[in-house]
Amino acid sequence: MEENKRIVEIDGVKVEVDFRTAKRVDTYKVGDNVKILEKEYSDYKVKPGIIVDFAEFQELPTIVIAIFDEGSWSSTPSIKFIYYNEKTADKTEIVPASEDEIRLTKDGVIEKFEREIQKKKNEYMDLQNQLDYFKKHFLKECVVE
Repeated sequence: MEENKRIVEIDGVKVEVDFRTAKRVDTYKVGDNVKILEKEYSDYKVKPGIIVDFAEFQELPTIVIAIFDEGSWSSTPSIKFIYYNEKTADKTEIVPASEDEIRLTKDGVIEKFEREIQKKKNEYMDLQNQLDYFKKHFLKECVVE
């Protein structure tokens, strides 16, 4: 029986907690950095997120979380939203991000998007130059005598 009980200190007060009946209660606010454990196919993936809203629906209160996906070498960064509530809790879990983890910052996300925008602009200019070259040099009318 004793392995199910533990002494926990809460604001300087020691309390014996029975873990068979204890519940974890987290407090979140808009702007909090969180980690999301999301099921993808037959695997799970941990993603960084930020709480952006609490949708206080009467039937199904929902936490809106923005997830920033940095992308890989072959994909672009993106932001998607997860709507966490009683019905999605079986395939998604959220926990507070610890102080020691790398956190999403506004400047960091903006920098990644601006870098990707510049890459796309460079790709556009390269394609435009190739098209102009083709029009100039390959679309000359052939004159056969």
